[in-house]
Amino acid sequence: MPDPLDKSQRDLFRGSLDVMVLAVLADGRQYGYAIQKQLKHHSGQTIQAGSLYPLLHRLESEGLIVATWDKSSARERKWYELTPAGEKKLRKTAADWQAYIARLQGLVLPAVRRVAAQN
Repeated sequence: MPDPLDKSQRDLFRGSLDVMVLAVLADGRQYGYAIQKQLKHHSGQTIQAGSLYPLLHRLESEGLIVATWDKSSARERKWYELTPAGEKKLRKTAADWQAYIARLQGLVLPAVRRVAAQN
């Protein structure tokens, strides 16, 4: 039987992918594989290319990132970077996350302390 903790971690990861990709691109333009590596490094979770590239296309269609092809090297690469709308979305989402985390901590941390005190 799968570990429910693993599922909850995967669900959190999936639910935060948009903002994580925007955050990775806040450091400057990157190509898909580099984004994938940064996400793995910072989250400990792997996103498959079959999930990442549709997400990148969606973010591009929403005007949050822009993609350009670089043909100057032997290997063509598609580079992604934030647009001003993407920067605004990142700031808004980060503020929303901070407020949500504060509310969640107010609920969960006292409950964890009560459970620990009972044991």
